[in-house]
Amino acid sequence: MVPSEDAAPQLDVDQILADPGVRIVVCCGAGGVGKTTTAAALALRAAEQHGRRTVVLTIDPARRLAQSLGLTELDNTPRQVKGIDVEASGGELHAMMLDMKRTFDDVVLQHTDPTKAAEIFANPFYQAMSSTFAGTQEYMAMEKLGQLHARGEWDLIVVDTPPSRSALDFLDAPARLSRFLDGRMLRLLLAPARSGGRSMFSLVTASFGMFSKVVQKVLGAQLLTDLSGFVAALDSMFGGFRQRAEQTYRILQARETAFVLVAAPEPDAVREAAYLAGRLREEKMPLAGLVLNRVHRPAVPELDAERSRVAAERLAELGGHEATADVLRAHAALARQAVREQQVAARFTEAFPAVPAVSVTAQPADVHDVDGLRTIGAAISRS
Repeated sequence: MVPSEDAAPQLDVDQILADPGVRIVVCCGAGGVGKTTTAAALALRAAEQHGRRTVVLTIDPARRLAQSLGLTELDNTPRQVKGIDVEASGGELHAMMLDMKRTFDDVVLQHTDPTKAAEIFANPFYQAMSSTFAGTQEYMAMEKLGQLHARGEWDLIVVDTPPSRSALDFLDAPARLSRFLDGRMLRLLLAPARSGGRSMFSLVTASFGMFSKVVQKVLGAQLLTDLSGFVAALDSMFGGFRQRAEQTYRILQARETAFVLVAAPEPDAVREAAYLAGRLREEKMPLAGLVLNRVHRPAVPELDAERSRVAAERLAELGGHEATADVLRAHAALARQAVREQQVAARFTEAFPAVPAVSVTAQPADVHDVDGLRTIGAAISRS
């Protein structure tokens, strides 16, 4: 017997969106499963149906979110979405896309004086790190989420994360930052700055000794100089980085946050969702439930694939019923696909039987406007 996706408890999305105690919803999952669309649909529904002043933050640089909300572009500043139906509810919807360099720049400006900020901005290592280094995006996403939360002007923040392994990087950002700040290499680089600002040559000869020659061969003297200058310039900010990241991490563990996994009934996507669910459980982060997108359902579920196939073959033998036979064959194929999808979905529900879930029927076309988002929001809420 094929397990049904309905065996899991029903996910009540409207209860989450309407709860004033829930201030953050984090949507995460594999790429290509409709995660960005789901985040936008939830944010829109929170504003229109529940009267909440909502902002949706995407970390994925794709333009789908802006296009679906009728915006020409998104950037690091929340932009209000016009033309939505909030007259009765009194809600608002704003949208933004993370710009990691601008966020890093804002952090520097906020926590240093203008002269020190100019020195940091001019440092080649900072220029590279703030734009391209792996892990910077996830850490800056934590910074931006912390900033939005601290401002206190949003009833609800909906976060659309990158594909799930990057979402795990998002969760791991504070720990990685702490390891970086506590690393032996960093302490050596900070030593001259904390002892009177000796030159890079003094650092290399006095602090590193023979080890410095190896470092110079690997990194190059100029890069090591840039790195040392970067570390010295940011020395006074490191404690603040760590403190804010750990504070945001605690917020993600709190009752005011709800994680929503998004998947499609495909082996890789469900495997990723299960992997992330396990991590959330380990980290004691509040997992609200699973949204299973793009589920196929036959129009006549009581007619199974085998009976439909046999009927099609019988009509073909009789002759003169080609159109009806074709319909039966198409139904048989859809019924087989639905069974496969139920089997795949069952891998998650069997591993996490207590996690609420809701399935969303596959749409005939991609969602590209507000009306489409409303349709998805209604499907997720089962209203």
